[in-house]
Amino acid sequence: MCELFAYSSRVPARIRIAFREFARHGGPHAANPDGWGAAYYEGVDAHVLREAQPSLTSAFVPVLEKHDFHSPLVIAHIRRASRGPVALANTQPFARELFGRRHIFAHNGDLPDVERALPLARAAHRPMGQTDSEHAFYVLMQSLLALDAAGESGDLKRRIDVVADFAARLRAIGPANFLFTDGDLLFAHAHRRRSHPGNDWVPGLHMLVREAASDHQMRALGLHVQGRDDKPAPAVLLASVPLTPEDWEPLPENTLLVIQQGRLLARLDTPTQV
Repeated sequence: MCELFAYSSRVPARIRIAFREFARHGGPHAANPDGWGAAYYEGVDAHVLREAQPSLTSAFVPVLEKHDFHSPLVIAHIRRASRGPVALANTQPFARELFGRRHIFAHNGDLPDVERALPLARAAHRPMGQTDSEHAFYVLMQSLLALDAAGESGDLKRRIDVVADFAARLRAIGPANFLFTDGDLLFAHAHRRRSHPGNDWVPGLHMLVREAASDHQMRALGLHVQGRDDKPAPAVLLASVPLTPEDWEPLPENTLLVIQQGRLLARLDTPTQV
């Protein structure tokens, strides 16, 4: 299955997203050979970089690792194609504008017949590719538009309710691990995923919470985080598979996290809809 990664902090950092470690999962003979992408936020917008080829053989990944992007919020994804051909339009993370901000979505899982189970309104965003993940993203965007029409888009509790309901509806269809952000709040939903190798059900996401470090650095197993200055700041990292030897927490099924600038605002257990 696909691999997810996210980083959130108050202080912008230069984040080399462990693409070398990711590449071991995303090589042409490994589990996720079908594309990679990353989004680095800068204010309300984001640099979104994607390729429909293995990260292990990409000529662009080494350039990206050397680039001086400093960002407080990063999302990355490596794809194993289960729906739709290997193509840029099917490569995550997906990005669309809403309410004057760039919204980013990345999903790990399989959602059979999602188009029938969760149809899109005729006037909603239309997918450019053929993946269940992109369709699911637009289902969420459609729900947020309805929230705005009711004058409730600025209500944090209502936004959390919308994402929690969306997560529950996805889980009724199939595995639904996802990352979603508008550049301010980062939502992370943990469900379950198939291990590789073994094909057993394992936790869908792992979390690492780092309290403020004096030098705001992290370097392990290809993951390099370097702050722009020495200002101490907490950080939250999320990954499908732990990327460092530290004590990553496997998140229980149905957990929804709401994170802002490296701080955990909410942690919910979201019941599955019946």
